[in-house]
Amino acid sequence: MKVAILGSGAMGSLFGGMLAEGGCDVTLIDIWKEHMDRVNASGLSIEGVRGDRVISSLRGVTDPREAGEADLVIVFVKATATKAAMEGARSLLGPDTAVLTLQNGLGNGEKLAEVIGGERVLAGITGHGCTLLGPGRIRHAGAGDTVLGELKGKITPRLKRIAAVLEESGFSVRMTENVSGLIWTKLLANVGINALTALTGLRNGQLLDYPETEELLRLAVHEAVAVAEGKGIRLEVEDPVEHCREIARRTASNRSSMLQDVTARRQTEIDVINGAIAEEGAALGIPAPVNRVLTNLVKVRQKTYGELE
Repeated sequence: MKVAILGSGAMGSLFGGMLAEGGCDVTLIDIWKEHMDRVNASGLSIEGVRGDRVISSLRGVTDPREAGEADLVIVFVKATATKAAMEGARSLLGPDTAVLTLQNGLGNGEKLAEVIGGERVLAGITGHGCTLLGPGRIRHAGAGDTVLGELKGKITPRLKRIAAVLEESGFSVRMTENVSGLIWTKLLANVGINALTALTGLRNGQLLDYPETEELLRLAVHEAVAVAEGKGIRLEVEDPVEHCREIARRTASNRSSMLQDVTARRQTEIDVINGAIAEEGAALGIPAPVNRVLTNLVKVRQKTYGELE
């Protein structure tokens, strides 16, 4: 299968690398030229939970037009860039190309559907944790299930085909008919972990070491559950708070994507994570003060990059 990874930071590089190991023809696409150049010159270096190795059987480009048409496009760009990135990557689409979003936050499937049509789009989540160490180098910090679904909720032949390709490349894969519940379940974990790690500098597992951060995690997730229930979302877990704690334990050594963004002084995805809970809650008349506070604090942190050091 010919696979294009649209957005090849830590997670995109991990998926691209493992799919290349599994025999797929993989092209990484990212605007960070130094990263793509290093992959092309020296291969992708992965260290961590499945052993250290260098993968040379893939290539990197900064212009999607250099990748050609793909059978599968996996989208890992920041949620704030989803629509623009897909607009600029139409050259990846052939008659039967499927586009899979494994991004954080709400609304990515809908944004992709606006650009390319909902019939091409699949959505999913992944429990893997990964850190970008530098150009051409990543650390695979934690492993978990990857769960996929069609936007219309059916288990289709193409969904089974894509799941099989991922399984052959070493991923633990499940399929779901409840893709909206799946995305909201992942969102709840991000709500409890990402902003708190970005604001404190703690690794995922360390959030459970302090009663203050553990309490904030619990309160933020409880608010998100109330909003999900208000929207009629059927979550995929019985105890979302414990699910969030378990993900923090399973990825204990990982620096969350939002912490990595703050460390690198990049804009975060706060608006489609904790911010989404605050906004969706406001629309429903459901208060979410903890999520509003976490959102505002991260936004202030972004606005003051370089001023507080």
